[in-house]
Amino acid sequence: MAGPCSAETEEQTLTAARGVAAAGADVFRAGVWKPRTKPGGFEGIGAPALPWLARARRETGLPVITEIATPAHLHLVLEAGLDGVWIGARTTANPFAVQELADAFAALSDRERNSLAVLVKNPVNPDLELWIGAIERLQGAGVGRLGAIHRGFSSYGERYYRNAPMWRIPIELKRRMPQLPLYCDPSHIGGRRDLVAPLSRQAMDMEFDGLIIESHCKPDKALSDSAQQITPDELRELIAGLDRPCRAEDGGLDDCRRRIDAIDDELMELLARRMAVSREIGRYKRERGLAIVQPDRYRTLIERRAAEAARLKIDENFVRSILETIHEESVRQQLKP
Repeated sequence: MAGPCSAETEEQTLTAARGVAAAGADVFRAGVWKPRTKPGGFEGIGAPALPWLARARRETGLPVITEIATPAHLHLVLEAGLDGVWIGARTTANPFAVQELADAFAALSDRERNSLAVLVKNPVNPDLELWIGAIERLQGAGVGRLGAIHRGFSSYGERYYRNAPMWRIPIELKRRMPQLPLYCDPSHIGGRRDLVAPLSRQAMDMEFDGLIIESHCKPDKALSDSAQQITPDELRELIAGLDRPCRAEDGGLDDCRRRIDAIDDELMELLARRMAVSREIGRYKRERGLAIVQPDRYRTLIERRAAEAARLKIDENFVRSILETIHEESVRQQLKP
């Protein structure tokens, strides 16, 4: 599934739809209502953009989906004849809002309800039960064509990813709801276009059922999420890369390398978070006239982690050297004004 973050103009919407269709996408996606963290940002065109999506559907033959957050949105999408909707992370996090949507679905005729695929993004916070609860509310309303989208989880401070993937959460969702199609949103996880392709490959290697990717003909001029959108040409290359099989002689090695890369990405995210906390500690110490280096605390930390290394069958000296390097960088970060 691919298309721009937002339908901005009719020409932009149709050009993007033709581009992602030519690139090999199976579904065209575009936002019409865009929840913004603060007022004043581009919040989408709204209902006037729905005819553009309907025209894109007619011209390309692709099914078309968009985000909804209210029962009014749902009814407008049905009137426009679109094929599916997704429920965004902010909406999923609010059981009241999800229940209102579930009640609206329950009130539809069977034909109307079955005409739409409904995809539920994970909530902004890493809460698996909240995610499952949203899905169960819709199941209880009779929605049969359900799926889930993993778009990562928000976190505070500097970070490698826009939204931390925390892969264990979608994996556990798949274990508990094995019949539920699970898609990955590498655009929102990465937050940068250079991360979209590697995250896509990682998700498919982890046996996700598909991808939902933001693709804009002129990403740098997009009115929302410009940094994470790729062009249709880049999307074509990405899809070709996913379809390209590994050579038999190096397939196992390539798989291991991809797993290593994924773990290293997580390490980078964790290190960035640790250094952000170190800077916070440094400010606290300066305000209170405390020493930056506190030897007793440092020795306790090293000894505790070294004991854990032995339990995990990792060389103790290796762990000590890593922790010493991290501590040196942590002190440097704390000394920053």
